[in-house]
Formats: sequence, structure tokens, C-alpha cells
Amino acid sequence: MKPKHIILSALLLAAKATFAQKADTAKLIVHYQFTHVRDTLNKDKPYTENMMLLVGANASVYKSLDRKLRSAQMQADLAKQMKESAGGPQNFNVNMKGNAGTTTEYFYFLNEHKAFRKEQVFNSYIIEEPAVAPQWKISNDTLTIGGYHCQKASTHFKGRDYTAWFCADLPFHAGPWKLNGLPGLILQAADTKNEIVFKFDGTETVDTTVKTAVADAAPMPGVKVFVLGDANNGNGNIPDYMIALPEKGIRSTEKELARLKEMRDKDPQAFIQSAVAGSGMVVPGGQGPVIKIQSAPNSVKPVNNNPIELDEKK
Repeated sequence: MKPKHIILSALLLAAKATFAQKADTAKLIVHYQFTHVRDTLNKDKPYTENMMLLVGANASVYKSLDRKLRSAQMQADLAKQMKESAGGPQNFNVNMKGNAGTTTEYFYFLNEHKAFRKEQVFNSYIIEEPAVAPQWKISNDTLTIGGYHCQKASTHFKGRDYTAWFCADLPFHAGPWKLNGLPGLILQAADTKNEIVFKFDGTETVDTTVKTAVADAAPMPGVKVFVLGDANNGNGNIPDYMIALPEKGIRSTEKELARLKEMRDKDPQAFIQSAVAGSGMVVPGGQGPVIKIQSAPNSVKPVNNNPIELDEKK
């Protein structure tokens, strides 16, 4: 039997994949308040998260806004500790208490008709998914949402009945999560039981002058920066406003990814330390840093007996 750390290192350092999907520049960012009743025995306490959808002419990506903000703060805290400890003990604390946001991102490339899911488990792992668009029924009902004139559409998709409101004045065939394929951007959607809700929370213009999160992160000359939390989506120096699969993305399968997550969840401290060592990060003196994970004590994995995708009833 191979030692656990050898298996982990092999998984973490798997060969990077090259993806042919053409990158796109986001033209608009839409914010959503996402609500998911994960535990049907506690419907009054749904999971909530702030999400964002970057839409371009030919591609889109749906991901966590909360994670983006949390990752940027975590990177800034770590860089500050590294700078302040220059020449001294290389011991760093990473606060992972509370909800750090969803690591899953959903990409859709319209021209290639390709869909991908990105999972962050230290590295960026990419799983290609069937690019199946919902079969929509468009009605004449209209509604104004956030100043946008919207039209109603309904569908049965992934085990649920959904109602969506799309804006034809925003000519993007995109929407939150895997909801897409309407003649206009989906600004709001929910299943008929209101267990899954994507509530419109405004739009944001794209600023192409913003620097990448990694560009100014080096705390000391000659020190390789360890991008903990993937603040720049694993895209290296690709700007945040670009919709592109990670340059260092690793093509994976559901089985391989589940195995890696299991190892991470069993011993997060050992996992992150092995990941740091495998990243090649060094500090003056040639010693690797020691990173201590600060997490909530006695944390219990939340109940999820109501996944967003349900099995179709026979």
C-alpha cells in the first residue's frame, strides 16, 4: 500500500490539461442572491450565498461572489504575515471559520456548445459535463425586475419545475447555474417549491483596467507566492474579467475528485501542508512554511438531503 502522502501528492500534482475553448471577455456581471433548502426538515434555515454571473458574447461563468471576496481577503492576510515575518519563523495562520463560499464554478461556451464544471481542491479540477439546455416554454407574462423588462418562461430541468424571467434587451443566452438557452439573459429563477431560488441582486459593469489578484501579491523578493484559496480562479495572470478555463486546470472525473475531497475532509491540516510543499513554495533559508488552519471547532458537515439536481421519477 502506498503511503497516504504519496497518493495525495500524486493527485495534487496531476498533469495539467489544455482546453481548446476560446476565452471571452465579460460584457456584464449579474449578481444573484442564491437560496437553497438543503435540509427539508429545516426549511426555515436555507443555505444562502451571494453569486455572480459573468457573461460575454460567446461564454459565461457562474460562481460565488462571497468566495471571491473571502479569497482576496485571505490572500491579503497571508501576504501580510509573510512580509512581517521576513527573516523570522515562517508560521502563518489561515482563518477558515465560517462560510468561505462555494468553490464550484459553471462554464458554458455557446459557440462550441460545451459545458464544464470547475472544482477547487487546492488545484483547479475540470470536469466536462453534458451541455444540455432546458426546454423552455415562453409565455406572454411580463415583469419588471431591477428596471429591466422581463418575460416569463418555464421548464422541467434536472428533476425540478422552474419559472424564469429573462430580459430580451440583454441579448445573452445565459443564466445562473445551468439555466440558459432563452432569447435573453435570465435575471431571476426559482423552482415551483421555492427550494431553489436565484434572486436578481443587480448588475455590475466590467472594469477591464483592474489588475489580477496575483500581480502585486509577492510579499518578499525571490519568494514564490502560494495562492491559497485561488483568489484569481487558478488563471495565473488572466484578468478576472476574462471568461476562461484555468491555465493550470486538471481534467478529472467524478470518482477522482470525490477521492481527493475525502482525503481533504479527513485531515485538512495535513492536506494543506502537503499541498503547500507540492507547490514548491520556499522561504529564506530553504525551509517550507508552516500554515496553521483556523477552523470552527467541532464542525459538523451540514445536512443536504435535497440536492439541486434531483433524480427523475420513473
